[in-house]
Amino acid sequence: MNTVSPLCPLCQSDHTQLYHSEQRSKVLPRDYWRCASCALVFVPAAFHLDSVAEKAVYDQHQNRPDDPGYRTFLNRLCEPMHQKLAPGAIGLDFGCGPGPTLALMFEEAGFACANYDLYYCHQPERLAQRYDFICSSEVVEHLSAPGQVLRQLIGMLTPGGWLGLMTKRLSTDAAFANWHYTLDPTHISFFADDSFRWLASEYQLQLELHGPDVVLLHKPVASTITG
Repeated sequence: MNTVSPLCPLCQSDHTQLYHSEQRSKVLPRDYWRCASCALVFVPAAFHLDSVAEKAVYDQHQNRPDDPGYRTFLNRLCEPMHQKLAPGAIGLDFGCGPGPTLALMFEEAGFACANYDLYYCHQPERLAQRYDFICSSEVVEHLSAPGQVLRQLIGMLTPGGWLGLMTKRLSTDAAFANWHYTLDPTHISFFADDSFRWLASEYQLQLELHGPDVVLLHKPVASTITG
């Protein structure tokens, strides 16, 4: 067990405390800490998988563009997002995975959308461009440095742009101990509603929470935030 409080990987606060110690047999034992400033629950770096082991987990995913069930799942993010977009909007699917589908769905709705993924579509030049919208499904819970990455994504948005995220949000302390979301060893950052409220306040964004797992963040036209 850690004895020194780690910095929060979202807001960099040192106001963190041990929240839960995992002892279930389905995963390696690991600790979870919670930030008092932004409510993020996170797994310290000592318990993170290395890149080889992490990719081995992702390689087991069977998500495909021709899977109706997967499309229905992604549509929970795609539908409310594309209703916000102006004609001709150009976007990026950040963390598209081995079976890119969101970009295709946005293209079918009339919006150009590129793919990026550290392991499956690593084209870093796409992270140097600006976009009218960025979508990211089931990605932020895998990030070891979510604050750094989210700041980068917000900086990549054009003024007036939208960032759409899909991730299961932490509900109650009582539910956490048996939450299936923690059973994936690559899940290391767990956001509460207040985590996204902190993010919206920090970067002067408009926040919309849709259901238990969809978050839309609108960058104001007057914003000067860059990556």
